[in-house]
Amino acid sequence: MASLNVGNLGEYLREQRRTAQLSLRQLADAAGVSNPYLSQIERGLRKPSAEVLQQVAKALRISAETLYVRAGILDEKEREELETRAVILADPSINERQKQVLLQIYDSFRKENAAENAERAAEAAEADKAAEADEAAARDTAAPDAESPSSPSSPTSPSSTSS
Repeated sequence: MASLNVGNLGEYLREQRRTAQLSLRQLADAAGVSNPYLSQIERGLRKPSAEVLQQVAKALRISAETLYVRAGILDEKEREELETRAVILADPSINERQKQVLLQIYDSFRKENAAENAERAAEAAEADKAAEADEAAARDTAAPDAESPSSPSSPTSPSSTSS
């Protein structure tokens, strides 16, 4: 049974193939996969490997990472990071040393933001716990004592009188 991601992948591949004006057979030949296998991928019946997706992406002249995301192999944030890195590395207007420095800065910003996000999430969780505790305390003080109408240490109880 095909998963939703595989179905979306197949629809996307079919759309890309048609946009490239390639027949199923032409794309299969260009990607080095069998025609029936590619057809099954497009219909959402097969989940291709990352290697097959890379071959198909190359034949379609599209990003392999985009196909990985559609297939559920890579998540969107990872794809964005990889694409950012690829753009930096492919930029002919900066030299290799500048590319490496830029990637180091990029990594440091990502780490800093991840730490800040984790700190904010921890603070939010702590605030949620405090709010839940306050709500529980408010419920406890507002609820009447349903166990007994009078307390056992009441001066009118027979056990409290002494002779």
